[in-house]
Amino acid sequence: MDELLRRESPLTDEEWNRLQTAVVQVASRQLIGRRFLDIYGPLGSGVQTVKYDRYTNATPGVIDFHGESPSAAITTETSKYVPIPMIYKDFQINWRDLDASRRFGIPLDTSAAAGAGVFCAISEDRFILFGDKALGIEGLLNTKDSNSLAMRNWDEVGAGFADVVDALRILHEAGHYGPYAMVLSPKRYAQLHRIYEQTGVLEIRTVRELVTDGVFQSELLKDDEGVIVATGYANFDLALGLDLRIAFLADENLNLRFRVFELALLRIKHADAICRLTAPSSGKK
Repeated sequence: MDELLRRESPLTDEEWNRLQTAVVQVASRQLIGRRFLDIYGPLGSGVQTVKYDRYTNATPGVIDFHGESPSAAITTETSKYVPIPMIYKDFQINWRDLDASRRFGIPLDTSAAAGAGVFCAISEDRFILFGDKALGIEGLLNTKDSNSLAMRNWDEVGAGFADVVDALRILHEAGHYGPYAMVLSPKRYAQLHRIYEQTGVLEIRTVRELVTDGVFQSELLKDDEGVIVATGYANFDLALGLDLRIAFLADENLNLRFRVFELALLRIKHADAICRLTAPSSGKK
């Protein structure tokens, strides 16, 4: 089935590929969540729901000679099927631009498609971080049963590193031993780029020695928000029905209307593999 309706559009294969390449390139530079989340799928556009399990008993394995010692099994705490939402943004190509491209050999301008790709990428990261209340889906920063840590005053050099150490201790005590990834607001990220005490080393360098799956910044976060997670397929993944695609929608007043879209759902399997960084207890930012 031509689910993207490409055969219904007047674009050539070369023009389609140019648009698709533009979308993928800009989205890959924008996306943050996919840099530390594993991907499950793509499952196909016909898969409308996916199994979503929460697990308990994140405890070490047992070692003995005969396999007779008691072992707390990883068990399913909750299990349900959740619809995979669509994330999308439409764009339009003017018929005169398309005609000029073909008539004069000018490369087709992909700016509108790239812009739609950027906005889809931003929406995906927002969905990963905060979920969607209207859809009843949680994100990394508002899921139940996650850990939290009130931040120190990061105006003081070394406070950020101290908070990271405390957050990793919390995750370690919950049975999640890493590797770890962290997402901060641009301000908090910038505050880590200072010389740490008398070492002559940037504070972020010491942080990255602990948070080895990446320290990232996102403009979606406020200054009093941040998150550290123990990465890995056992704890989280992003279930994809379809990855970012372009579909033809219609010919409207000679202009061509398209949609950049994806089918995606964050699955949080161990909520205690998350440590949220919250507003400083002193109220200072």
